[in-house]
Amino acid sequence: PNIPVIWIDTGYLHKETYYFAEHLTRRLSLNLKVYQSDVSAARMEALHGQLWDRNDEDSHRAYGVLRKVEPMARALRELGAEAMISGVRGAQTKHRAGLKRITLNSAQKHYRIHPLLHWTQEDVENYLAKHNLPYHPLKRKGYVSIGDKHSTKPLTISPSASTNSEASNRNTRFNGKQQECGLHTEKSNVAELNAVLS
Repeated sequence: PNIPVIWIDTGYLHKETYYFAEHLTRRLSLNLKVYQSDVSAARMEALHGQLWDRNDEDSHRAYGVLRKVEPMARALRELGAEAMISGVRGAQTKHRAGLKRITLNSAQKHYRIHPLLHWTQEDVENYLAKHNLPYHPLKRKGYVSIGDKHSTKPLTISPSASTNSEASNRNTRFNGKQQECGLHTEKSNVAELNAVLS
């Protein structure tokens, strides 16, 4: 089917992620829709600094809303989406463990479907092998959770990643300070962005 695949480009992704996305788009004939923040990365840093590098929750929330939540909300609105399929898994974070397979996002008025919610890492690896699908190239360099280049580290050099569970793998993001960017939570609402940034 020609289902739109939404990719949120924060402006801070690893170059390998861009190449990987191009490869997958061609190989799988994806109907890829790329969305970005209306505020460029350079403009955000000039006006607000490096929000990801601060130790307060408001800055992390502002970063997530500005770079990810607002573009996703706009994408869903512009595409007229009534539902969004997400690959989150319950073992990844405490918040995700509490999700249901189908939920209504009342703030953005669409359903969220989580078909992989109860999959393990082994289930994912078996599926990829069975269908001859590639891994992200950074996996070979020790990355177990891949996001923005400034806030994602390989498992081998992340100081807070002491065990090899899926939840601890998320600690390779934002030095373990932040587990969710806001895309999969109700509390990061686009409407609160101005209050957080002011």
